[in-house]
Amino acid sequence: MEAVLAHLRRQIERGEYAVGDKLPSEAALGKEFEVSRSVVREALRGLQALGLTESKSGKGTFVTATGPAEHPVFGPYSARDLIEVRRHVEIPVAGYAALRRSADDLDLLGHLVERMDAETDNTAWVALDSLFHITIAQASGNPVFGKVIEEIRDALARQSAFLNQLGDRRHRSNVEHRAIVTAIADGSETAAVEAMTAHLRHVEATLTSIVNGDE
Repeated sequence: MEAVLAHLRRQIERGEYAVGDKLPSEAALGKEFEVSRSVVREALRGLQALGLTESKSGKGTFVTATGPAEHPVFGPYSARDLIEVRRHVEIPVAGYAALRRSADDLDLLGHLVERMDAETDNTAWVALDSLFHITIAQASGNPVFGKVIEEIRDALARQSAFLNQLGDRRHRSNVEHRAIVTAIADGSETAAVEAMTAHLRHVEATLTSIVNGDE
């Protein structure tokens, strides 16, 4: 998928596909690159998240820009939207969770990081990642935080899949998640805030690298 996306991205940036041009069909691209249509579909989603293309129902995928958008888009929200909200919600939430978490919360968080470490399927890992962040919000003891994360759950999952596919983030995320859980288990508000801050900073840095073509 990474190779297909990178190739199409280069073609668009070099002008081989101009703004307004329609990309070949999924079937045609699959034949050209000798990959399945599901692989092509994921690559096209990546191009759309980067702001290079737009998918029109029943018509196909069209080029909308010759360079990536400053902020990739995941569903109805941009990466900037998500980062800003996560900074103001998930960082303090981690601190509250360290102070208020129950034994059941800790058991579930521990179970989730174990499963994520062992998971090899990217789709399943992304689902666990979403549940991990929702569980921390619920452990804060404030149901409003949980509702906020639920609202952006789909966008977070799209972003997570994007980062794993193009930024190879999964292993590093597992390490960062364990640091967050350790701080919450220790009951340290300061350490939990610092661990979540570091996690979100790395997420943002990886997004920037992908947009700049560094990955």
